[in-house]
Amino acid sequence: MSGQPPNPAAGTDAAPAQARTSVREWIVLLTLLTVYILNFLDRSLLSILAKPIQDSLHLSDTQLGLIGGLYFAFFYCFIAIPVGWLADRSNRVHILSLACAIWSAATMCCGFAATYPQLVVARMLVGFGEAGGVPPSYAIITDTFAPGRRGVAFGIYNLGPGIGAGLGIAFGATIAASFNWRYAFIGIGAIGIVAALLVFFIIRDPVRGGKDSAVAAAHPEGKTGFLATAAMFFSSPIPLLASLGSGATQFITYGLGNFATLYLMREKGMTLREVAVWYALVVVIGMGTGMIASGRIIDRHAHRSRQAYALVPAISLALAIPFYLGFLWAPSWPLALALLLPPMALNFFYLSPSVTLVQEVVRPDQRVMAGALYLLVMNFIGLGLGPTYVGAASDYLRASHPTNSLQIALFTLTPFYLIAILLFLWLARLLKREAAGRAA
Repeated sequence: MSGQPPNPAAGTDAAPAQARTSVREWIVLLTLLTVYILNFLDRSLLSILAKPIQDSLHLSDTQLGLIGGLYFAFFYCFIAIPVGWLADRSNRVHILSLACAIWSAATMCCGFAATYPQLVVARMLVGFGEAGGVPPSYAIITDTFAPGRRGVAFGIYNLGPGIGAGLGIAFGATIAASFNWRYAFIGIGAIGIVAALLVFFIIRDPVRGGKDSAVAAAHPEGKTGFLATAAMFFSSPIPLLASLGSGATQFITYGLGNFATLYLMREKGMTLREVAVWYALVVVIGMGTGMIASGRIIDRHAHRSRQAYALVPAISLALAIPFYLGFLWAPSWPLALALLLPPMALNFFYLSPSVTLVQEVVRPDQRVMAGALYLLVMNFIGLGLGPTYVGAASDYLRASHPTNSLQIALFTLTPFYLIAILLFLWLARLLKREAAGRAA
């Protein structure tokens, strides 16, 4: 492919599994999954408890959108770059453990915030810590599992957002309904401190490229500089398009996710206790199904055609559109939740294929940094701009549509489905062209 740097790891995911997954590998994966659950649980609490926080601190939808979006993402996205650079040159497990401790302590601080600026600072610190959570985990999983098993491994790891959001909804809403929203932040943050210690003592940093013997032999472990890795990433259309397609998808998922609870309570009449049960079930079942199914589909079909990495997200997003519109049109919250379940699964088919693809097309010594750059592009678009846009649109529309401004704001996310689909189809075309070039 013209202009594409050498990709020694390209296509390794298509290789057959080399051995059965060991108990040690499962322990590593489940420990990383636990940390990711806490990562997303801490991140989700603000949106889950939006209504009591809004009532307590007298916040507008725009202010909520900025806290959950741009302010959080600014630290989360850009701190991930130096963290990725450091992790590629040091012990990735130690970086992950320290990051978990930082974001958990910051989550506890959210519970003590008495004003909007204090809550903003605490949320920025949560983003600062969480920047060191996912990129090292991506690389640890890639260097722990053999090619041919990574799709399922990432599918299981990416259950973290669904389980984390579901547990956050269930426990966070229950605690807030029974006591106070502040106790939810303090209690869950304390659990994260314990998890940080478990990571430090349970996981050992695997050998970089140890599961890619041919790659490791041809390209021994090194310490690629930041500029070289960044130049490779942004000049290579495959990882860049995977990041842009993921970002457009996350514009929808974060825009909806940060305001779904507020929408269901304010415009559909749900209570916190109903949210704690029914919305939690929709999130866990929907997101969990999407993550597992997409991982298995990729491991099954990527060895036949690498286009599967892009076609699976494109097809799933096309199928999600009518259900998403039905969710917003539904006259009652039970029907709305029933219609939300399919897009809650289909919206997340992009993640495991995109992560696996990005990790496979770079060298082992670039995996943490490539993961950080992928998250930078994806999360700045989706996490940073999605909630910010929905909150601002809702406040803008409130004068003309005082009873359903948030519903209309969520409707305006629909064009981003089409943008994401087109980006993934473009990626599929590039992957097909690359395969044709290799065959020739």
